[in-house]
Amino acid sequence: MNIFWGELIGTMLLVLLGNGVVANVLLTKSKGHNSGWIVISAGWGFAVGIALYATAWASGGHINPAVTLGFCIAGKTAWNLFPLYATSQMIGAILGAILVWLCYFPHWRATYDSTHKLLCFATHPAIRNYKWNFVTEVIGTAVLLVGVLGIFDAHNLVSGGMGPYAVGILVFSIGLSLGGPTGYAINPARDLGPRIVHAFLPISSRGSSEWSYSWVPVLGPLLGGVLGTLLYEFLIAPLKALNLPQ
Repeated sequence: MNIFWGELIGTMLLVLLGNGVVANVLLTKSKGHNSGWIVISAGWGFAVGIALYATAWASGGHINPAVTLGFCIAGKTAWNLFPLYATSQMIGAILGAILVWLCYFPHWRATYDSTHKLLCFATHPAIRNYKWNFVTEVIGTAVLLVGVLGIFDAHNLVSGGMGPYAVGILVFSIGLSLGGPTGYAINPARDLGPRIVHAFLPISSRGSSEWSYSWVPVLGPLLGGVLGTLLYEFLIAPLKALNLPQ
């Protein structure tokens, strides 16, 4: 139950604060309207840090099926727990998206751009090219897993109380550097859960939920999580055996 509630609440906080900053920047008449990409990237980084500080002690703070998959491959999480993690993360993402909708309720009708409304829930590529959008999500999530595994490696002496802060900086960095092409989902639950909410909520002039694109921010991060984990476990972690001078 610690895993279920920890991941549900953690992912809910992640999506509430992460998609909340997108809504603040994109929705008409919001106080943060047009404040830009740096605000969005920073908001997502802070969202990850806060979610981890609040709930990582209970469940490990994966809040992302791609991270859970990577941890299973690395032997840090039992494979039989993957469905529990993924299910609680999806439920949390759906609840977080509903809370964003409620927080900005008057702004949906005031906003006429349907794409901006979608972006408050799910990702949308700057240039639609499924192959290269997929590659971007794979690379971004691979960097995420390399960074997370490095931050929490005992040899790095960075984990503990500073771990969530460091992961937040990592996500902020990915957003600033790699987020432009696709909006950097790097998390299947963060994209798919809110996309489902977008499809069913009574949002004025909602527009398309773009299901034809939805596989990219799901399969891309899952593959990226696998590749990032393998890169760290088989190429980076073995360097510890060299006993390099401190």
